[in-house]
Amino acid sequence: MTNNYILRRTQYIFSLSNEKMIDIFKAEGFDVTVAQIVGWTKRDDDPERVDLRDSMLAAFLNGFIEEKRGPKDGPKPVPEIELNNNDVLRKFKIALNLRDTDLLSIFKLSHTQISKHELSSFFRKKDHRNRAHMKDQFLRNFFHGMQAKYKDGISYDDE
Repeated sequence: MTNNYILRRTQYIFSLSNEKMIDIFKAEGFDVTVAQIVGWTKRDDDPERVDLRDSMLAAFLNGFIEEKRGPKDGPKPVPEIELNNNDVLRKFKIALNLRDTDLLSIFKLSHTQISKHELSSFFRKKDHRNRAHMKDQFLRNFFHGMQAKYKDGISYDDE
Protein backbone atom coordinates (compact mmCIF):
# COMPACT_ATOMS: atom_id res chain seq x y z
CA MET A 1 0.00 0.00 0.00
CA THR A 2 1.49 3.32 -0.97
CA ASN A 3 1.58 6.34 1.29
CA ASN A 4 0.06 8.33 -1.55
CA TYR A 5 -2.97 6.02 -1.61
CA ILE A 6 -3.46 6.46 2.15
CA LEU A 7 -3.25 10.24 1.91
CA ARG A 8 -5.53 10.38 -1.15
CA ARG A 9 -8.17 8.14 0.44
CA THR A 10 -8.07 10.10 3.70
CA GLN A 11 -8.57 13.34 1.81
CA TYR A 12 -11.51 11.88 -0.10
CA ILE A 13 -13.25 10.07 2.78
CA PHE A 14 -13.12 13.05 5.12
CA SER A 15 -13.63 15.71 2.40
CA LEU A 16 -10.43 17.54 3.29
CA SER A 17 -9.63 20.47 1.05
CA ASN A 18 -6.05 21.11 0.00
CA GLU A 19 -6.01 24.09 2.35
CA LYS A 20 -7.19 21.93 5.27
CA MET A 21 -4.47 19.39 4.50
CA ILE A 22 -1.90 22.19 4.47
CA ASP A 23 -3.21 23.31 7.90
CA ILE A 24 -2.86 19.76 9.25
CA PHE A 25 0.74 19.55 8.03
CA LYS A 26 1.46 23.06 9.36
CA ALA A 27 0.14 22.09 12.82
CA GLU A 28 2.88 19.45 12.87
CA GLY A 29 5.59 21.91 11.82
CA PHE A 30 5.72 21.13 8.10
CA ASP A 31 5.17 23.84 5.51
CA VAL A 32 3.75 22.25 2.39
CA THR A 33 2.26 23.81 -0.72
CA VAL A 34 -0.86 23.10 -2.72
CA ALA A 35 1.41 21.81 -5.51
CA GLN A 36 2.92 19.25 -3.12
CA ILE A 37 -0.52 18.10 -1.95
CA VAL A 38 -1.67 17.79 -5.57
CA GLY A 39 1.47 15.83 -6.48
CA TRP A 40 1.03 13.48 -3.53
CA THR A 41 -2.65 12.84 -4.19
CA LYS A 42 -2.38 12.02 -7.88
CA ARG A 43 -3.34 8.48 -8.83
CA ASP A 44 -0.62 5.86 -8.65
CA ASP A 45 -0.41 5.51 -12.43
CA ASP A 46 -0.06 9.27 -13.04
CA PRO A 47 3.48 10.14 -14.20
CA GLU A 48 3.29 13.47 -12.32
CA ARG A 49 2.68 11.76 -8.97
CA VAL A 50 5.31 12.51 -6.34
CA ASP A 51 6.11 9.81 -3.78
CA LEU A 52 5.15 10.66 -0.20
CA ARG A 53 7.77 9.66 2.36
CA ASP A 54 6.80 7.69 5.47
CA SER A 55 7.83 10.54 7.76
CA MET A 56 5.55 13.00 5.93
CA LEU A 57 2.59 10.61 6.10
CA ALA A 58 3.30 10.04 9.80
CA ALA A 59 3.33 13.82 10.35
CA PHE A 60 0.03 14.16 8.49
CA LEU A 61 -1.58 11.34 10.48
CA ASN A 62 -0.33 12.85 13.75
CA GLY A 63 -1.90 16.14 12.66
CA PHE A 64 -5.09 14.31 11.70
CA ILE A 65 -5.21 12.87 15.22
CA GLU A 66 -4.84 16.37 16.64
CA GLU A 67 -7.49 17.68 14.23
CA LYS A 68 -10.00 15.05 15.30
CA ARG A 69 -9.19 14.76 19.02
CA GLY A 70 -7.73 18.13 19.91
CA PRO A 71 -4.21 19.00 21.00
CA LYS A 72 -2.49 16.72 23.47
CA ASP A 73 -0.78 18.03 26.58
CA GLY A 74 2.97 17.96 26.42
CA PRO A 75 5.29 17.85 23.45
CA LYS A 76 4.05 16.84 20.02
CA PRO A 77 4.89 13.28 18.98
CA VAL A 78 7.82 12.93 16.64
CA PRO A 79 6.75 11.50 13.26
CA GLU A 80 7.99 7.97 12.67
CA ILE A 81 10.68 7.52 10.05
CA GLU A 82 9.14 4.25 8.88
CA LEU A 83 5.44 3.40 8.83
CA ASN A 84 3.71 0.11 8.18
CA ASN A 85 0.05 -0.80 7.78
CA ASN A 86 -0.29 -1.64 11.49
CA ASP A 87 0.92 1.87 12.41
CA VAL A 88 -1.54 3.46 9.97
CA LEU A 89 -4.46 1.48 11.41
CA ARG A 90 -3.40 2.44 14.96
CA LYS A 91 -3.31 6.14 14.03
CA PHE A 92 -6.80 6.00 12.54
CA LYS A 93 -8.05 4.13 15.60
CA ILE A 94 -6.72 6.93 17.79
CA ALA A 95 -7.86 9.79 15.54
CA LEU A 96 -11.41 8.53 15.22
CA ASN A 97 -11.60 7.25 18.80
CA LEU A 98 -12.52 3.77 17.58
CA ARG A 99 -12.98 0.75 19.80
CA ASP A 100 -12.44 -2.82 18.68
CA THR A 101 -16.16 -3.23 18.00
CA ASP A 102 -16.11 -0.08 15.83
CA LEU A 103 -13.16 -1.43 13.84
CA LEU A 104 -14.87 -4.78 13.37
CA SER A 105 -17.99 -2.98 12.11
CA ILE A 106 -15.92 -0.94 9.66
CA PHE A 107 -14.35 -4.13 8.31
CA LYS A 108 -17.82 -5.68 8.00
CA LEU A 109 -18.93 -2.71 5.88
CA SER A 110 -16.28 -3.76 3.36
CA HIS A 111 -17.47 -7.38 3.59
CA THR A 112 -14.30 -8.43 5.38
CA GLN A 113 -14.61 -10.96 8.16
CA ILE A 114 -11.99 -10.55 10.85
CA SER A 115 -12.03 -11.93 14.38
CA LYS A 116 -11.42 -9.85 17.47
CA HIS A 117 -8.27 -11.90 18.15
CA GLU A 118 -6.93 -11.28 14.66
CA LEU A 119 -7.67 -7.57 15.02
CA SER A 120 -5.89 -7.37 18.38
CA SER A 121 -2.81 -9.04 16.87
CA PHE A 122 -2.36 -5.98 14.64
CA PHE A 123 -1.96 -3.73 17.70
CA ARG A 124 0.61 -5.76 19.61
CA LYS A 125 4.14 -4.47 20.16
CA LYS A 126 6.56 -4.95 17.29
CA ASP A 127 8.60 -7.57 19.13
CA HIS A 128 5.60 -9.58 20.38
CA ARG A 129 5.66 -13.14 19.07
CA ASN A 130 1.93 -13.10 18.20
CA ARG A 131 1.94 -9.78 16.40
CA ALA A 132 0.55 -10.04 12.89
CA HIS A 133 1.63 -7.86 10.00
CA MET A 134 -1.42 -6.26 8.37
CA LYS A 135 -1.48 -7.02 4.67
CA ASP A 136 -2.30 -4.34 2.12
CA GLN A 137 -5.66 -5.87 1.29
CA PHE A 138 -6.82 -5.59 4.93
CA LEU A 139 -5.88 -1.91 5.02
CA ARG A 140 -7.53 -1.35 1.63
CA ASN A 141 -10.70 -3.00 2.97
CA PHE A 142 -10.49 -0.81 6.06
CA PHE A 143 -10.51 2.26 3.79
CA HIS A 144 -13.50 0.88 1.87
CA GLY A 145 -15.34 0.41 5.18
CA MET A 146 -14.38 3.90 6.34
CA GLN A 147 -15.70 5.34 3.09
CA ALA A 148 -19.00 3.54 3.60
CA LYS A 149 -19.26 4.82 7.18
CA TYR A 150 -17.88 8.35 6.99
CA LYS A 151 -18.45 9.38 3.37
CA ASP A 152 -21.55 7.43 2.38
CA GLY A 153 -23.13 7.41 5.85
CA ILE A 154 -23.83 3.68 5.89
CA SER A 155 -23.88 1.83 9.17
CA TYR A 156 -23.53 -1.91 9.52
CA ASP A 157 -27.18 -2.10 10.54
CA ASP A 158 -28.22 -0.59 7.17
CA GLU A 159 -26.91 -3.55 5.17
